[in-house]
Amino acid sequence: MQLNTHTWGEGDRIALLVHGIMADHRAWRTVGPALADRGYRVIAVDLRGHGLSGRGEYSPQLFADDLVETLPAGAELALGHSLGGLTLSLAVDRLRPRRAVYSDPAWHLELPDGFGPEVFAQFKSAPREQIAAMNPRWEPADVDIEVATLGLWDETTALALTGLRGQDLLPAGPVVPSLVQLADPSLIIDEARAALLRERGFEVRTVKGAGHTIQRDDFDGFMASLDGWI
Repeated sequence: MQLNTHTWGEGDRIALLVHGIMADHRAWRTVGPALADRGYRVIAVDLRGHGLSGRGEYSPQLFADDLVETLPAGAELALGHSLGGLTLSLAVDRLRPRRAVYSDPAWHLELPDGFGPEVFAQFKSAPREQIAAMNPRWEPADVDIEVATLGLWDETTALALTGLRGQDLLPAGPVVPSLVQLADPSLIIDEARAALLRERGFEVRTVKGAGHTIQRDDFDGFMASLDGWI
């Protein structure tokens, strides 16, 4: 499936951005322009079932195939958050960016009881006040964007992930030089898994005090943690 995309900048280097579940390209509203200011042409997708992209069947492999169909191979940088990190990891061998960054990637979905994909689907109708209360460090613009993206989101994308719960999806090793960026604490990649990723050749950095959507919780910390990778 050809995905809807949004572009910032006209630089010679290309950066690819892949959002997480429930979001769309607007989740990168600060990151896209910041990378453009650094000389990148930044291309952010709306995953299938999100934003203005098409609907259909949903699975991590289909999400990854869409990236390959839509985005250019050989980009300077590819960055994926959460579900976008999982999706990027399944497409990276075909996209072959020079560097990859996985921001709190959904490589292990062993979530607490009562907080599975079905609960994610219920967020479709979450009011603005609830979103703001759950994300006290977000700027008002990010809360507004979340409300808007939820309105466009096909919540059955979350149900498609039910079968992944409890599976260990950590890559065996980096296909290209790769950074794993973690929240503090990460609810997905615990210390033992972070250590395993380091053993497998990934660089792992934690953004102190940041929640799962790191760039919205602490934009400056998010960018600082990318030092040497962008």
